[in-house]
Amino acid sequence: MTPRRTTARPTGTRRIGTRRIGTRHPSAKRPGPTAVRAHWAVLAALLVALGLALAVEGYMRHASGIDDGAPSAAASAGGASAGGAAPGDAAPGAGAAQAAVPASVTGGGPVIDARGGAVQTVRPPERTVALTFDDGPDPEVTPQILEVLRRHNAHATFFAVGSALIDHPELARRILEEGHELGVHTLTHTDLGSAPAWRQHLEVQGAQQAIVDATGQAASLLRPPFSSTNAAVTGRTWSAMRAAADQGYLTVLSTVDSGDWRRPGAPAIEEQLALSGDEGQVVLMHDGGGSRDQTVAALDAALTGWAEQGYRVTGVGDALGVGTMREATPAEQLGGAAFAWGVRLSGWVVTAISWALVASGIVTFARAVLVMGVAAQHSRQSRLHRAVGRGRRRVDIPVRPDVTERVTVVVPAYNESAGIEAAVRSIAASTHPVEVIVVDDGSTDGTAEIVEALGLPGVRLIRKENGGKPSALNAGLEAASCEIVVMVDGDTVFEPGTVRALVQPFADPAIGAVSGNTKVANRGGILGAWQHIEYVVGFNLDRRLFDVGECMPTVPGAIGAFRRDALRRVGGVSEDTLAEDTDLTMSLCRDGWRVVYKDDALAWTEAPATLGALWKQRYRWCYGTLQAMWKHRGAVVQRGAAGKLGRRGLGYLLVLQVLLPLFAPVVDVFAVYGLIFLDPVRIAALWLVFLAVQLGMAAYAFRLDGERLGPLWTLPLQQLVYRQLMYLVVIQSVVTAFAGVHLRWHRMERYGTLRVPRARIGEDHRG
Repeated sequence: MTPRRTTARPTGTRRIGTRRIGTRHPSAKRPGPTAVRAHWAVLAALLVALGLALAVEGYMRHASGIDDGAPSAAASAGGASAGGAAPGDAAPGAGAAQAAVPASVTGGGPVIDARGGAVQTVRPPERTVALTFDDGPDPEVTPQILEVLRRHNAHATFFAVGSALIDHPELARRILEEGHELGVHTLTHTDLGSAPAWRQHLEVQGAQQAIVDATGQAASLLRPPFSSTNAAVTGRTWSAMRAAADQGYLTVLSTVDSGDWRRPGAPAIEEQLALSGDEGQVVLMHDGGGSRDQTVAALDAALTGWAEQGYRVTGVGDALGVGTMREATPAEQLGGAAFAWGVRLSGWVVTAISWALVASGIVTFARAVLVMGVAAQHSRQSRLHRAVGRGRRRVDIPVRPDVTERVTVVVPAYNESAGIEAAVRSIAASTHPVEVIVVDDGSTDGTAEIVEALGLPGVRLIRKENGGKPSALNAGLEAASCEIVVMVDGDTVFEPGTVRALVQPFADPAIGAVSGNTKVANRGGILGAWQHIEYVVGFNLDRRLFDVGECMPTVPGAIGAFRRDALRRVGGVSEDTLAEDTDLTMSLCRDGWRVVYKDDALAWTEAPATLGALWKQRYRWCYGTLQAMWKHRGAVVQRGAAGKLGRRGLGYLLVLQVLLPLFAPVVDVFAVYGLIFLDPVRIAALWLVFLAVQLGMAAYAFRLDGERLGPLWTLPLQQLVYRQLMYLVVIQSVVTAFAGVHLRWHRMERYGTLRVPRARIGEDHRG
C-alpha cells in the first residue's frame, strides 16, 4: 500500500483560524559583512575596556606597597637620627651595591637636588624642624593630625600616595588651605629602586596627576617609598632619584625617624622624636597606612616639647625658603582630571561588577535549589499519576480516562533525506493509533520520494512549494483529521510508546499542549556529550519547573502535542518569529490554555556535530526566542494563565537566559583579574564550589531521566568551552535584535545517525 499523496497549492487563502498557510516565507534582509562583524568589534572593545579598567583597579588597589601592620612607609628602611638602618627594617633592594651613589649624597643633607646634572644637598636651618608625613591622606588620621598642627600653629609637608589622593581629594585641598605642603610619594607606594623605568615614570607622574586633579597645583618634592636617611641610599634608589630629578623633582629623605610605623606606643615614639642641639632636622611620621592613634598622641607631645626648646616647626619648602607648589598648566589640569577620573571609573566598574557577581551567584545557586526542588516534586507527581493510571487509586488524585482516540502526527520536511525514513517508520510503529502526514516543503534532495517509496499504511504525503516551516505545519494542520495533533521534526524518531504517553494529559480539558522529552541521539564525542548534558540538565529540568509553575514558554518542535481547537483559536503556527514553537506555546498560554511536560514521552533527535552547525542552530533559537519574548511582552501585565507566563516564564527567560549570559564574559574577565590581583586559591575554591553545584544538579537531572552518569566527566570542560560559546550566541542574538537585522533561517545539517528504536526501549527513563 502506498501513502496517499496530496499536492498542496503553493499559494492560496486556506486558513486555520485567521492564519494563511501555504505562502512562501518572505525573504529576510541578509545582513552585510559590516552589520555582522560590527557587534563583535563593539564586544571586543568593551572587553578590552573592561580588562583595562580591571587592570587599572588591580594595579591601584592591589599593587600597593602599603601594609597596615608592617614597615610601610619611607622609614621602613630607616634608622634613627644617626642614619643607620634599624634591624629588620631593610627596604627592598637595600642589599644593592652603593658604589654609584655620590659621596655628596651619602654624607650630605636630606634634601637632594640632582636637576641639571649637578648634585647638591641641603638640610634645614638651625633649630628648624621640617616635619613630614607619609602614606596619606587618610580620612580618619589626616584630619586628626591637621587639627593637632593647627592647635600648635605648626606646619608640615605631606608626601601623599596618589591612590589615596584620588579617593580623598578634599583632604589634599584642606592640606594646602591650612598652609601645609604636598609632595609626591608615588602612585601606589612602590619601591622605585626595584621598579623598571616605565613603572618609575608611571608611579611618579601618576601621583603628580592626582595632586593636580585635587588641587590644580603641581608639586616639586618627592620622597621615594622605602627610603630613609642619606646613608641608606642604594645604587638602584639613586638611579630612581636621578630619573625623578630629570622630571624636575627634589628628593627629600629624613634625618629623624619617629618609628611610628612599628606602633611601639606613644611614649616610645616621643622618645624617638626627642631632639638635642641646634642642627636642623627632617622628621618622618605617618598619616596613613592604618591606625595612627599613637602617632597623633606622640605628635601632640612632641610639638609641645619642640616649642619649649625653641624649635621652629614647618614644611620642607618653607624651611629651605623655596617654593614647592606651582599652578598647573591647563594641559596638566586636563591630564590630571582625565587620569584621576579614569581611575575612579575603574573603581566604580569593579565595585559594580563585584555586586553583580554576588547577585549572579545568588541567582545561580537559587536556581539550582529551585529547579532541583521543583523537579523532585514534578517527578513524584508523574510517578503518582502513572501509578493511578495502572489501577492503584488514591482519594486525592483525580482519575481520568485514558486518551485512546486517534492522533494526527504532522512531520514538516525540507531536505530531510538523511533521516526521514527513520522518523516516519518510528512514528508509524507507534502503539497508539496515528495518522502520519508528511509535508514536503519543496525539498530538492528526494525527501518526498523516500516517504512515498516506504508504502507505510496510515502515512500521507503532501507536496508544496517551499514556504518555511510554519507554512508546512499549517498545511499539515489543515489536512489533519484528528482533534489531537502531534508535531515532530523530520530529524526526530519516536519510541513505540511515545505518542501514547504524550497525549494522555489531554484527558484534562484545560490542557492545550504537551511537551515531550527530547533526547540527543548522536551523543558520541565531546560535543555530543555536552549537548546531551544541556538537554537533560538545562532543557528538561527547566521544563519540569515551568510545568509546576504553569508558565511553559516552549513546546519543542521535536516533540509536541496540541489540541487542534486550541491551535485554531490562536490562528495556527505564526511566521512572525524564527522560533515558531516558542511563539506558538506563548500564544496558547496567553489564550488561557495550560501547557504541561511529559518526561516519559521520549523523542530522539540529531544534534549538531560541528561547532559551526551548533552556532547556527543556537543563534536561530536564541534570536527567535528574543523575538517571541518581545512579541508577548504584554503578558507581564495580564492576569490568569497569560500573567503566569509573563511574570514567571518570561521573567525566568530574561534573567537566566538573557541577562546572565550577557554578563558572563565579564565574569570570566573578572576571574582572571581575581587570579592575578586577588587570592588565586580563593578564586579557584569558589570556582570549584560552583562546579560542584553544577555537578550535583546534573547528576540529579540524569537520575531523574534514567541516564548513565558517564558523560558528566565532560562537565568541567563544558563550563570552560561550551558555556562560553552559548554566551557568545546570546550576545550576538541580542546585538542583532537591537541592530534591527533580520536573521535568515539556518537549516541544520543532517547526518543520518537516527535509527528506529526497538520496542520498549524507553521504559528505563520513566522512573
